[in-house]
Amino acid sequence: MNTSWMDIAAGRGALGVGLVVAGVVVVAVLIGAFVLGSRVKRREPPPPTPAEQPRLPKDGPVREVRENREADEVPRSDQRLNPHDLPGHGNAGTRTGSSTERPRWDEGSSGSFGSGGAGGR
Repeated sequence: MNTSWMDIAAGRGALGVGLVVAGVVVVAVLIGAFVLGSRVKRREPPPPTPAEQPRLPKDGPVREVRENREADEVPRSDQRLNPHDLPGHGNAGTRTGSSTERPRWDEGSSGSFGSGGAGGR
């Protein structure tokens, strides 16, 4: 009679104990995370009361302003200009544009894609 399968089955008891221990460790970590989260939540300030909520301005809600912006001109110089030499320390300034119409693509151009040719015509 062949009893080698009994020896293999008897050796797997340690594996079962290891899985139970791993399960207990995972549950302990989850409980610890919940406790830590509860402590952090208790230290946070309470939500604002209705009296502390923001109010609308007296003139009503602020509306969106739609305008076209133009870039400021780069100052002319005999020397090469570095970003720290420019007004605004290299940040490009803008001003309100003279045109009130929205810019549109030219008819027959391909916009920002391709070489600007006929565009599939």
